[in-house]
Amino acid sequence: MKNRAILLVVFLCILAVDVAYGQGCSQCKLISEQSTEAGEASFATNINKGILILMSMPYILLLIVFRKRIVRFFKRLFKAELNSAN
Repeated sequence: MKNRAILLVVFLCILAVDVAYGQGCSQCKLISEQSTEAGEASFATNINKGILILMSMPYILLLIVFRKRIVRFFKRLFKAELNSAN
């Protein structure tokens, strides 16, 4: 249960930094900059959020497929960290 809480907090932190990592590709950024000059302010933010949503899906699928290995890895990591602290 504690591991799930840690993973949930990490996932929420990744989603919270939308502004920092939501820059988009160069072509999309160019289009959004041109649209802001035309007065369409909402287009730039929407395209960045759309890119983030599209790019997050493969990572979510990988987390679902390899969840047992990921949990096992973190258990070993925390166990080794606790043993080295003692």
